[in-house]
Amino acid sequence: MGHLLKITFLGLFSGLAGTSIGGLSAFMISKTSNRIMSTILEFSAGLMTAVVCFELLPEAFSLGGTFFTFLGIITGILTVVAVESFLKKSRSLGKGQNTGLLRAGILMAIAIALHNFPEGFAVGSGFEASTSLGLTITAVIIIHDIPEGIAMAVPMRAGGFSKLKAFAYTVLSGVPMGLGALLGAALGSVSDNLTAACLGFAGGAMLYIIYGELVPESKRLYLGRLSSLANVLGILCGIIISVYNT
Repeated sequence: MGHLLKITFLGLFSGLAGTSIGGLSAFMISKTSNRIMSTILEFSAGLMTAVVCFELLPEAFSLGGTFFTFLGIITGILTVVAVESFLKKSRSLGKGQNTGLLRAGILMAIAIALHNFPEGFAVGSGFEASTSLGLTITAVIIIHDIPEGIAMAVPMRAGGFSKLKAFAYTVLSGVPMGLGALLGAALGSVSDNLTAACLGFAGGAMLYIIYGELVPESKRLYLGRLSSLANVLGILCGIIISVYNT
């Protein structure tokens, strides 16, 4: 029982640490130029695109093959489209706020929370296989959760949320990591097909939010070259992270 709780705690820590570091950006932003905001959004979008395409989805394909991965991708996209439609009709966003940025931040928080659950599987299963593998997976997740935290906190803060509220939502998105780690450790090994579908779901949801929300919002804020270069830089950084962690 103590071993199970320890793995659960480590999974929860890995989920909270990276998003919390990225979420601190909520306290650093009060009034910022559209160019800076656009650049941050595009860098985060590029980095997450690379993580999804070069790390998350390849792992899903290797585990469960084409069918289960694409089933997850399509389900993830459709789910986020439904959530997006609901948020657009929601009155809770209020008038006079930058609802495009706020919606992007909320959707990103939901997608990352869903994305963190299957990552928790990896942490739990990794520690069951060996301590070194579990620690390696934990370190990788912390690293790539930092820009994800920024991608959540920045648009929510700019969209009208208070600093504390934006930070709190960002931190809470890491909680599913602990739940996933608990399940992964308890089962010892998760069905490859189920894991592939979960990873595909997260990948599809992330890709739709990136190119259906973050990038369009970035271009609405600023159409200059800097943000486009930031997107490319983010992709390159994501590739480097993926390559050196394989």
